[in-house]
Amino acid sequence: MYAIVEIAGLQYKIEQDQQLYVNRLQGDAGAEVSFDRVLLTDNGSIQVGAPVIDGVSVVAKIVEHVKGDKVIVFKKKRRKGYKKKNGHRQQFTKIEIISIGGGKAKAAKKEAKVEDEAPKAEVKKAKKAEGDSAEPKKAAKKKED
Repeated sequence: MYAIVEIAGLQYKIEQDQQLYVNRLQGDAGAEVSFDRVLLTDNGSIQVGAPVIDGVSVVAKIVEHVKGDKVIVFKKKRRKGYKKKNGHRQQFTKIEIISIGGGKAKAAKKEAKVEDEAPKAEVKKAKKAEGDSAEPKKAAKKKED
């Protein structure tokens, strides 16, 4: 069984007992976290959410917090003597997928609105005054020089 889950704005294809690195999550090592935004599950039959599947969640355990490899950021402007070199190490969290929550069918759609609600007030249009309509003006004659 696998699922596609949105974790911290990114989508991951996961399976049970899989370990993966995600952007840093809140929580200590050993703590359990759950993710509600399950977009797709496959347990013999594929179930696709619109956009998420209701009633399905993924439970994971935080294994450790680590830093990624250093990425060099080098800026240069030619002929100006401007060079700048920086490095960046992204913080990641290593998680292990414990379980992919029950693949319940989508929750029943909400019942049609109850008809006992107060009906909306009808909008009345203002009537035009009878006989007082202005006639269109005629264009002025052109002067000849």
